[in-house]
Amino acid sequence: MRKWILAAAAAAVLAAPSLAVAQSPIIIKFSHVVANDTPKGKGALKFKELAEKYTNGKVKVEVYPNSTLYKDKEEIEALQLGSVQMLAPSTAKFAPLGVKEFEALDLPWLFKDDDAYAKAMKGPVGTWLFKRLETKGITGLAYWDNGFHMASANRPLINPSDFQGLKIRISGSKIADQYFRELGSIPQIMAFSEVYQALQTGVVDGCENTPSNYLTQKFHEVQKDITVSNHAHLQYAVIVNTKFWSGLPADIRGQLTKAMDEATDYTNSIAKKENEDALEAIKKSGKTTLHYLTPEQKAAWQKAMQPTYKWAKGRVGQEVLDLVAKELNVQM
Repeated sequence: MRKWILAAAAAAVLAAPSLAVAQSPIIIKFSHVVANDTPKGKGALKFKELAEKYTNGKVKVEVYPNSTLYKDKEEIEALQLGSVQMLAPSTAKFAPLGVKEFEALDLPWLFKDDDAYAKAMKGPVGTWLFKRLETKGITGLAYWDNGFHMASANRPLINPSDFQGLKIRISGSKIADQYFRELGSIPQIMAFSEVYQALQTGVVDGCENTPSNYLTQKFHEVQKDITVSNHAHLQYAVIVNTKFWSGLPADIRGQLTKAMDEATDYTNSIAKKENEDALEAIKKSGKTTLHYLTPEQKAAWQKAMQPTYKWAKGRVGQEVLDLVAKELNVQM
């Protein structure tokens, strides 16, 4: 009897850690490279709030903003290795994986407005692109909007010739590389976390980004002139490690999908207002001069960048260009 009691006690001790592990929350590390006070930053925090709420604490989301966990050059590999479970990189970051088709979204003057962008990404374009990630061990969950790019430098950028010889930071898109080359500038790929210092020290002369990123990263403090050009769109793809995602219990995955859908609606609904507010704050700061293109000046930019469309065929392929052209009713 005594042996039976001791054996039972030992079994209980051995089982206790397993029970504790079973009750531990599932951890999702969500890494991104921008500030919390941006559309993407706020979207990540909204997802955390909703995910923890809908799973009744069975999932804990740890958000790591501002490249505190990984820089944008490192994060996708970290996701594939399982070191982080969720990211929201700009869609230009998928080309090094061999999924160059995403760069079609970087074509200049592609989206007429935010509504045109939203329609395309909720439809066949967004679905088709996410399917291209499946063989890479990545599952696409949502597209988050961050509005349109402005261009900046320490001199006014009004005419295409104003870009001549300028070193312009880009995130890595070969499409962006091409349209800046068409303007006569010298594109420089650089991690987002390094841009402020590079602008401050003159390693690069200028950059392109959205108002919310200019403000929260203080790029406007080290650039004398910003042109509100809206020449290209910035969007993020919220992605998750497929092995991790498919390994979740079905009920948990359903609750997280609901949380992501609602966080996406929230993020995309605030993006336009956040950028409008950021632009107003930049204007009020008095630290940079904002320039607005006349219709004639805008047409000159469009004409100068137009050869990028022909060049893009060899980069991203005809299939995605045809799909985008059909959805957006644009001439390639």
